[in-house]
Amino acid sequence: MAAFDIGVASADDLALMAEWAADEGWNPGNTDVLAFQAADPGAFLIGRFDGRPAACISVVKYGLTFGFLGFYIARPEIRGKGYGIQIWRAGMARLGGRNVGLDGVVAQQNNYRKSGFRLAWNNVRHEGPPPPLAAGPPAGVELVDARAVSFDRLAAYDRRFFPEPRDHFLAPWVAVPQRASLVAVKDGELQGFAVIRPCRAASRIGPIYAGTPEIAASLVAALAARTGATAIAIDVPDRNKSAVRLAEEMGLKPAFETARMYTGADPDVEYPGIFGVTSLELG
Repeated sequence: MAAFDIGVASADDLALMAEWAADEGWNPGNTDVLAFQAADPGAFLIGRFDGRPAACISVVKYGLTFGFLGFYIARPEIRGKGYGIQIWRAGMARLGGRNVGLDGVVAQQNNYRKSGFRLAWNNVRHEGPPPPLAAGPPAGVELVDARAVSFDRLAAYDRRFFPEPRDHFLAPWVAVPQRASLVAVKDGELQGFAVIRPCRAASRIGPIYAGTPEIAASLVAALAARTGATAIAIDVPDRNKSAVRLAEEMGLKPAFETARMYTGADPDVEYPGIFGVTSLELG
């Protein structure tokens, strides 16, 4: 009988996992894995069937109380044979005692419920040509390259919208090659933050945090113009009705949907300011 062994992924394995994600139609970012592994190097598990990579999962720990599950993929040749659930259980064991979040395809909601998850909201990917760069940001707001802002300020702003500090992830998320990031500053305070990165298809923008829809719109338009993106994709949390309206006003169309689910309570964060989630893989 062929053996199924589960271990921590190597850098090469993580690159392979990104290829599998592309095969599933998830449109991973070209340099995402550089930030992913920095977030929690032991979080990426690979299952080998008779020595060949065949399944994977990511189970990233944030702080002491939160974890996020992603990259749950079993290759077609082993599906339905019980190997996927083995790597799922190994991943969930690593996050034992934490509130765990995930973004799963809607069709799998019932299966996730059986594992203790409950629906919080849906993230709806909106795609299309970027909005034109209009007159600029709202009066009194300046858009500044996020790499020029002291990291402690950037991390403190991100913490308003995410359950735990994630400095090890955020620093490379802003700085790795092939992406651009901007913050919106008003009266010396951060009022918005967004990152764009090229992907296999449309360039994805996430996170998008903003104090107003107008600030969010200016960040999106400026990032698309700065990088020359001809198509963009934003994973919009449907619990933020202002974010959904903004995506529609920008002419972006729903293309893909995931269910945000948690094993515990919804995290206590500033949901009205989240116009686009950072990553479906790492939260």
